[in-house]
Amino acid sequence: MAKQSSVYICQACGYASAGYLGKCPDCGTWNSFVETVRESEVRHKQTAGSKLTEAHLLSEIDTTPIQRLDNAGEELDRVLGGGFVPGSTVLLAGDPGIGKSTLALQAVHGLSQRQNTVIYITSEETVAQIRERAGRLNLSLGKILATATTDLDDILNLVVHHKPSLVVVDSIQTIAALYLEQPPGSVSQVKECTLRLSRAARESGCAIVIIGHVTKEGTVAGPKSMEHMVDAVLYLEGDRYHRMRVLRSVKNRYGSTNEVGMLSMSEGGLSTVSNPSELFLTERRLHVPGSAVAAVLEGTRSFLIEIQALTCASTLTYPRRTANGLDPARLALILAVLERHVGIITSNADVYLNVVGGFAIEEPAADLAVCLAIASSLRGKAIHPDLVAIGEVGLGGELRGVSGIRERVREAERIGFGKVLLPWRDAETIKAGTIQKIGAGNLAEALEAAWE
Repeated sequence: MAKQSSVYICQACGYASAGYLGKCPDCGTWNSFVETVRESEVRHKQTAGSKLTEAHLLSEIDTTPIQRLDNAGEELDRVLGGGFVPGSTVLLAGDPGIGKSTLALQAVHGLSQRQNTVIYITSEETVAQIRERAGRLNLSLGKILATATTDLDDILNLVVHHKPSLVVVDSIQTIAALYLEQPPGSVSQVKECTLRLSRAARESGCAIVIIGHVTKEGTVAGPKSMEHMVDAVLYLEGDRYHRMRVLRSVKNRYGSTNEVGMLSMSEGGLSTVSNPSELFLTERRLHVPGSAVAAVLEGTRSFLIEIQALTCASTLTYPRRTANGLDPARLALILAVLERHVGIITSNADVYLNVVGGFAIEEPAADLAVCLAIASSLRGKAIHPDLVAIGEVGLGGELRGVSGIRERVREAERIGFGKVLLPWRDAETIKAGTIQKIGAGNLAEALEAAWE
């Protein structure tokens, strides 16, 4: 006989409690506990030795390279490490409307061109809507199977019957196992569906792509344990009001997480961006105060990006500090260093900072460019238009070296910039190339060398 018990589960992180709690002690979310009825069966313990589990010598394990499913798209193949691995499960996450379904549909189309059986399963739209989107993207549909369902068992039956090479499930938040009483999107449903889909992928040998949404904090909606159940976690990032998209891997059991994909959104779908620097600098205006160019590194790829700053007198007790594409805490630190070590006072001014193109900078190598843009705006003087700034700014106003300096300088030289401003230690180590290297030991020296 099955025994029923009641438990309260946090819908944000999956924390379980015997009683209702107003605030989750694990993740801190308020009013997130939902009562859940679960069944537990009394199972007879197996005696030791009743079932033999075999162990194999590692020296006898076949190490033949895995035959990946490629042609899903140049950037997607790059981030995955060469394509989808048969039997793997990939979680593709991103903000609503960022282009996850478009990327998945283009991947399905690319694999179908290699005589692979592919299935696109939608639980949020109708098959007619998928057909209409494919038409807008000019995709050939002859070998793509599609269905609309929210039942997990239906999906598993399709995998068994058609034996596909790739299955796309769009999205996990609306799929439900009917034997669970919780609604779709709940912690129990998301965990159960992800676990069974991962098991089906390994048993059938097909690759399964699970599409998921992210929360306002930028993490995958649902329990964190869902990311541990899959083999790869990909994030599609970017501003939906700009063309640029970044496909980033935060977990990959079959490849490196150092690769990123650069994509551009247009009416024809997501296309590969072979030269991100030119895309970010296309509309850059020269000889304008408040503008500086930084060299950033994403994975193994380096590209140039424009940083704009605007400062104006403030009548507020606490002046505004607005940063788009940069951590506000990092901006506050940079403003403090400018005031303390260079004498640039911003305590009576509103400061607005923008990374052009909707790109988000997470590394400190853009600190110097941010300082130059802010100082340029305050003083009303333009930075030299042929200058690229690279370097981390320390709390003492010193310039610190960054990783991948050679790749950054090489990219600036390839685009056609004539000067690069960087920490003096890095300037001494880089000898090759025709671009002029300007070394600076601290922020004050860098500012003196940067003016037009």
